Amino acid sequence: MPIKNIILLLSAPLVADRNGLKRNIRILYALAFFQTFMLISPVLVPFFESLGLSLSEIFYLQAIYASVIVLLEAPSGYLADRFGRRAVLLIGSIANGAGYAWLVFADGFMGLIIFEMILGVAISMMSGADLALLYDSERALRENEGEDNGNSIAHMSSTKAFANGAGALLGGAMAMWSFDAIVLAQAAVSWICLLLALVLVEPADSDGESVSTRLNVGDIYRHVMKGDPVLRQVFFAIPVYNLFTFLVIWLVQPYWESRGLSLFVFGMLWFAQSLVVAVASHFGQSLERQRGAVFALTLIGLLPVVGHFGMAWLDGWYGIAVSFILYVCRGLYQVILVSALNRRVPGRVRATVNSLTSLSFRFGFILTGPLVGYIAQHHGLPMALNILGIFSAVMFLVIMLPLIRAVRSLQKAAQAAA
Repeated sequence: MPIKNIILLLSAPLVADRNGLKRNIRILYALAFFQTFMLISPVLVPFFESLGLSLSEIFYLQAIYASVIVLLEAPSGYLADRFGRRAVLLIGSIANGAGYAWLVFADGFMGLIIFEMILGVAISMMSGADLALLYDSERALRENEGEDNGNSIAHMSSTKAFANGAGALLGGAMAMWSFDAIVLAQAAVSWICLLLALVLVEPADSDGESVSTRLNVGDIYRHVMKGDPVLRQVFFAIPVYNLFTFLVIWLVQPYWESRGLSLFVFGMLWFAQSLVVAVASHFGQSLERQRGAVFALTLIGLLPVVGHFGMAWLDGWYGIAVSFILYVCRGLYQVILVSALNRRVPGRVRATVNSLTSLSFRFGFILTGPLVGYIAQHHGLPMALNILGIFSAVMFLVIMLPLIRAVRSLQKAAQAAA
């Protein structure tokens, strides 16, 4: 059977009614929960080390994972916009389950490469499609029924963070028993995503047709680069701040190891960090409404500078406490910047644009991840963290300040028109 026919078969049913749209939102929250319910996340570095990998090799492994996503991220967004979000989520869910099933038997660097490649397929397929389907389902409810639940992106972000934290707490306790038990449990949980994706439906566009359409590269370029200056700067900011708050994720576990903490404490700290992301995501839009967009953006821009330098300069639990600042930033940008992007992008290309921001982030990791890992292993964690602090400060000047200026110009134009 041709691949096009397989995708079309997976994408049926195409159009949802009101109950289906409401169910979509609940299912997508559940899908986000089980996709990020990572039992192995708080001890991933020690787990890889137990299979004989060095810290540099772990970063190389993640660069391979990011390379797969770079290759597939934009095509996956196109598939989601062309054939439907549900079809792509189904493909991603199958790959997610297959990847963790492989991890049960993986051994050594080559076996882990295969695991990361399969998981890269899963993430590239799911990352843009889930957000686009959530936003489209919410928009369809708002237009057709007058219902307004504008916090769905914030709820999804906080759900992912809570799931990651809950999985970490359980995984940290299981790590005291056996890494094998964690991997088996993770493999079982991963297939729940497929069961959830099977009952999703596609929302209709405002004209009653499916949101699926043909990709128009010129249309995307005009919307992102030639239209709203705020959209353009947000499009640049999302991958940058994703990268700076993601690189430290692979440094915190060696950071904890250097302080002699047990694997059970790893789980507790990872849970606490995830809880911080969830709380920041939950209150991100309230912060923006109450203190203004300029204040929120300034906070997002400065937190990585303080967090990276604080971890580098402070010892013991002081440095660990300061690291939580980076997770506040992660929670805020995932809601404030991502919501700003999706509000300004039309539904026919929304999955593609979301995938392009993820592609940019992954490509940035390919360029910087192995270098950060090499510096951390051969020159020490403080050197790597200081370098990240310097680059965070540079990105505040190069990326965040132009975005703040664009927002201020928009606000002045709105006041003048009022």
